Amino acid sequence: MSYQSQVQAAAAAVNGKSGWESISAESVARMRLQNRFQSGLDIARYTAAIMRRDMAAYDADPASYTQSLGCWHGFIGQQKLISIKKHFGTTDKRYLYLSGWMIAALRSEFGPLPDQSMHEKTSVPALIEELYTFLRQADARELGGLFRDLDAARAAGDTVKAKAIENQIDNFQTHVVPIIADIDAGFGNAEATYLLAKKMIEAGACALQIENQVSDEKQCGHQDGKVTVPHEDFVAKIRAIRYAFLELGVEDGIIVARTDSLGAGLTKQIAFSREPGDIGDQYNSFLDCEEIDVGQVGNGDVVISRNGKLLRPKRLASNLFQFRAGSGEDRCVLDCINSLQNGADLLWIETEKPHIGQIAGMVNRIREVIPTAKLVYNNSPSFNWTLNFRQQVYDAYVAAGKDVSAYDRARLMSVDYDGSELAQEADERIRTFQRDAAAQAGIFHHLITLPTYHTAALSTDNLAKEYFGDAGMLGYVKNVQRAEIRQGIACVKHQNMSGSDIGDDHKEYFAGEAALKAGGVHNTMNQFAA
Repeated sequence: MSYQSQVQAAAAAVNGKSGWESISAESVARMRLQNRFQSGLDIARYTAAIMRRDMAAYDADPASYTQSLGCWHGFIGQQKLISIKKHFGTTDKRYLYLSGWMIAALRSEFGPLPDQSMHEKTSVPALIEELYTFLRQADARELGGLFRDLDAARAAGDTVKAKAIENQIDNFQTHVVPIIADIDAGFGNAEATYLLAKKMIEAGACALQIENQVSDEKQCGHQDGKVTVPHEDFVAKIRAIRYAFLELGVEDGIIVARTDSLGAGLTKQIAFSREPGDIGDQYNSFLDCEEIDVGQVGNGDVVISRNGKLLRPKRLASNLFQFRAGSGEDRCVLDCINSLQNGADLLWIETEKPHIGQIAGMVNRIREVIPTAKLVYNNSPSFNWTLNFRQQVYDAYVAAGKDVSAYDRARLMSVDYDGSELAQEADERIRTFQRDAAAQAGIFHHLITLPTYHTAALSTDNLAKEYFGDAGMLGYVKNVQRAEIRQGIACVKHQNMSGSDIGDDHKEYFAGEAALKAGGVHNTMNQFAA
């Protein structure tokens, strides 16, 4: 609906009502435009449709992959989307990622915690709601600026400019984008997963990522000690999430099924099997077992029968069972196929390194069964990207018979190699990694889980070093404020960013000429008008 149509609709609601003569229909229309989304469910339905369109576009052309950055605060997510709109003119194919790791480390009432699902589960939907609150405020702020420009053009009698601004309003692109939200291993059984999923969806999440680890043994995907569950247990949680989406009317909701099997060598349970070759039997076939006879069964032993043989799985003192070494990739492929066959939409394979060949090898096997299989992939800060890619290039040089005598493979992270041919080639591979992996390894969505955790630490370190050192106030002015001004960072006008101008608009709507506004001539933010 065009701006003028919005004004007319508001006029129909306002005009003729006794005592409402001072209510401005145009102001009502503006407030409605600034608050397009009335609930988290509105957002979830809107963003789910975006993701479905993007998935179809990727199926047609792998160059149409999508990206996101993990954000641990609403302000961080807001500034990311404002920056994207400023630099690229569109938020198309850019999402937000909500990282359970960052909630544990930064948003728990217990203080910093490891990524082991010890944080309050309610903090997850709370962050989703916070992110969308800040994104909606970004809409209101930008539209408010356009409304002010429109009023100025009208006051100047410039009808051409006024019409151009109305066109900008009509074609305004919201800052509200899909969030892929981490529900960890579901924080309990399938019922607990369902209840939390509902809260996350009601807060606005259109895509939930769940992993096949045991809830009470959950570890960060890049740490040791991971324990997986049998497929039927995991599928029950996938179903629980789907029921949550459908109950709330988000029929296009996205489920991302993550497997940690590549790095998880343990299971808490032996899967139930009804007959040879079923999914439980396939899961158990990866157990590290020794063949025994009846007479060798010891006190408390757990044994299984397969192909007429009696097998004793290797059980640790922790009461966990061990998988065979080297079976991780096969288990990942089975996990992925089973998840897609039972209602998941996208896959997430947690790997120990960013290697396109390794990822593609598994995806190609999955696509032999499900041709449209595609991944969400963690471009993790837990990888040493520099060292990994320099070693990949080194190995490629060796395979090609190229002289590598100038390099020490174990020391390739050293600054001594930064200007070398090998380092330059490695950096180019890093630069094109997402594009190449999307084309070659079925990756639909690339994300970095914890980038803003690291950028916050780095920028704070740089400011502290300068400000508390010899630079003093210049450490802030030169490296922060002056840089903000030069780069056009919107929050240099921090009062405006916090909503002061929106508040002034409302004061004028409500009180007219009697409004006591903050944005007068003595507001020091006016120093940044140039």
